[in-house]
Parts: sequence; C-alpha cells; structure tokens
Amino acid sequence: MIDGFAFNKMFSQFMTPKYLHFVIFISIANIIFSSNAASMSNNFYFLDDLRSKFAHQPTFLQAVEEMAVSLMPLFEDKEKGAFYQRAFLAMAEPERIISFRVPWMDDNGEIQFNRGFRVEFSSVLGPYKGGLRFHPSVDEGVLKFLGFEQIFKNALTGLPLGGGKGGSDFNPKGKSEGEVRRFCESFMTELCRYLHPSTDVPAGDIGVGGREIGYMYGQYKRLTNKHGEGVLTGKSILFGGSPLRPEATGYGVVYIAKLAVEKKLGRPLKGMRCAVSGSGNVFTYCAEKLMEYGAKVLTASDSDGVLFFEDGMSRDDLDVIIECKQIKRDRLSSIEEKVSGRYIPKEKPWALDVPFDLALPCATQNEIEKVDVERMVQNGLLGIIEGANLPTNMEAQEAIRRHDSIIYIPGKASNAGGVAVSGMEMSQNAQRLTWKPEEVDEKLQNTMHNIYQQMLEAAGKGGTLEEGANRAGFIKVSQAMKELGWIY
Repeated sequence: MIDGFAFNKMFSQFMTPKYLHFVIFISIANIIFSSNAASMSNNFYFLDDLRSKFAHQPTFLQAVEEMAVSLMPLFEDKEKGAFYQRAFLAMAEPERIISFRVPWMDDNGEIQFNRGFRVEFSSVLGPYKGGLRFHPSVDEGVLKFLGFEQIFKNALTGLPLGGGKGGSDFNPKGKSEGEVRRFCESFMTELCRYLHPSTDVPAGDIGVGGREIGYMYGQYKRLTNKHGEGVLTGKSILFGGSPLRPEATGYGVVYIAKLAVEKKLGRPLKGMRCAVSGSGNVFTYCAEKLMEYGAKVLTASDSDGVLFFEDGMSRDDLDVIIECKQIKRDRLSSIEEKVSGRYIPKEKPWALDVPFDLALPCATQNEIEKVDVERMVQNGLLGIIEGANLPTNMEAQEAIRRHDSIIYIPGKASNAGGVAVSGMEMSQNAQRLTWKPEEVDEKLQNTMHNIYQQMLEAAGKGGTLEEGANRAGFIKVSQAMKELGWIY
C-alpha cells in the first residue's frame, strides 16, 4: 500500500512540465491510434464475427484481411456491395473440415501419433483441389489460410477446380525412409474414404513430394482396388503422373514474372539479379527457368541460413543444391565447400544488404517482413513475385503498396502453375492418356498468360496487379455461387 504522503510526493514528481508533456503526448497518440484502429475495423465491420470466432487462427485471418483490402471497392458498391459481402463471408467458411488421428510405428517399434486434416473449403467451381503439407507448424488455422487462398488461385486458372488443403503436423525431417512410408500409409488409410476424382483430389506441398505421393497412392490402390483414378496429382509418370508437374509451379512463377517485367518495365529478364528463397521443389525449377532466361539467381535458403552467390549461381551449383536437398535431404550448410557461393547462417535472402532486381520468395508464409521490403526498395528493388503462399506479411504488403513502381504479384496468381498442371494431370487420367511435355508446357504458358490478362482487366485503370488477382478470382467464384443458388 502507498500512504497519502508518498502518493502526493510521487504525483508531484510526475506533474513537472517535462512529464506533463510526455503524458499529453502519450494520450494524443493513444487517441489517434484508437481512431485509426476503429476506422480500419469499420471498413470491414461485417468481418467482426469472423474475427471473434477465429482469433486463435491469425494466419487465416491475415489471408482474409489481405483479400478484403483489395475487394474494398466491391464491398462499397451501392448496388452489389451487400451481395459481395455475403459471398465473401460464405467463402471464408469451409464447407467441411475433417480431422483424424494418424498412428504410425517408428524404427524402434514404438507407436507414434500425429494429427491429420483435410479442409474441404469450396466446391463451387469443381472438386476440392489443393495440396497436402507435412510440417510441425500444420494446424487447422494454417490449413484454412492455405485452403482459402487456394479457392481464388484455382479460379484464376480457368479450370473447373474448387479449393481445399490438408496435411499433418508430422515432420519428415530426420525420419528414415521406412518411417516416412509407414506414416504415409497410415495417413492415406484415414484419408482415402473422402477422396474421389469428382470430390476431392489432393496433391503435394511442403514435406510432401513425389516420394510421399507415391507411398500414399500405393496405399490407396491397396485399399480400394481402383487403379488409374486421378485421386492424387503429382504422381510419378510411371503410374499416371503428368510431364512437367514437378516443374510447373516454379516455371509458372518465372513465366508470369517475365510477362510482368516485359510489359510493365519494358525490360527482359536477362541479366536481372534475382533473390530466390527456399531450396525445395518450387525454388529448384524457379531457379532453373530464371537461369534459362539469362537471369542471375543470387540465393538459396533453408531454415538454418542462406547461400549467397555474388555473380549468380551456375548450373553446377544448382545441381549440388538439388542433390543436397532432394536426395541426401541435408542442410545447405553441408555444401558450402562444394558451391561457388558463401553460406550465411541464421539469415534469409531478404536480410542481405545487397541489390536485388526481383525477389521471388519460394519458401513459406510470412518470410518477408516490412523491414525487408524497405531494405530491398532502398537497394533498387523492381518487383516481388511470390512462389510460396502468402510469403509477404501484412505490414510488408502495406510497405509495398506505398511504392507504386514496385511490381507485386501475389502467390494466388504467380504460383498457380502447379495446380494448373495438376488439373491437366486429372484430365490425362480421365482420358487414359499422357500428353507430351511440349504440349503441357505450352498449356502452362498459356495459363499464366491468361492469369496475367485477368489481373490487368480486373484491376482496371490505376489498379495494381495484386488488386486485379484478388478481384478476378473473387468475382468468378461469387458469380458461380449466385448461379448455383448458394448466395442470393
């Protein structure tokens, strides 16, 4: 307890002019902050119920809010605004969420348990379509964010595909081949009852590559005695996969980047200094195609650090990285002596104080922060083209929007090449045919060109490519919901 004398003494100290100025400053700042926060909230007051329900799922809410910012003119439209708000709320609620236990045995004969999920988000345009992610960070909120993004990404491809996402908190890193196989078989034992070419067709994502897809498809065949069905995409070419499916996401990112820099900047990709994050599938083929066009790929990264190549990596460097990550499943730090670049521990490409023309984040969500954008812009950045899903956090997006000259293409548009070729794989499975690689590549390039055109048209005069991508996907899905009688 503080007695009256002590309190009066303490109070008189804080009532000096110096402290009075401080108190007045803080009070005014709080009023301004509260006013701004209220203003932002009032802009999207119809999302308040969603915010309160899912406050424990911040990544999902981030995806929703990011989308809503671009759709503001639609929500404020006098004639259709209320309809668009209802449609948006309906899209933000998954049609179905499936969760299940995944028991598996480790190499010591001990039973282990993980959680499995499938978020069947939207079937408006077609069967649920989206990848499976095996990573310790996976939970319902992360998969809802990914599934929500997938709805609009799939809409942009022009293919009849709905949106979904799934996975498990299982970590393949450090597991033996046998442990990964046993987990995949147990996971598919639970998931298979929900899959059908006309219902739900998963693919790969982080932690789920060709090996894992193969194990899961093998278990599906054992359990169902159905062979040749397109219930998974990303399969080996030996049993129904499509040419260029592994390459599709990375190639697509570069195809749309090439279009953007040529049309927006009047420049070729050749000679551009490109920072690319990640070291998995998307990174690999993004880097490969960039080098094919003559661009300089300056970085590769994993969760432990970054490899930096001052003059761009060579094809030999890329081959060493591929062997390290996809065959040996090792860390980039282990190959520092085998490549021409230098390894920088505990850093990411965007933290390096060096000039980049283009940033192509291909690792994971929220890897680019506001301070990274400001640093890259100061060093002459021309564009950010996302290879991963939502790799740029909200503050970083706001920083990008303050620079009209920066090209910014969100992942729902730029990395849609993967799901586009997955749709082509489904078509080939249905036809019992395998198309030639050249045919698939031509269709992929056409798809990315069409997505770019949709962005331009939906953005309108003075709009950005980000706004165009979000509006084009949303309008297509909302119109379909109206015609189905699901929203009115």
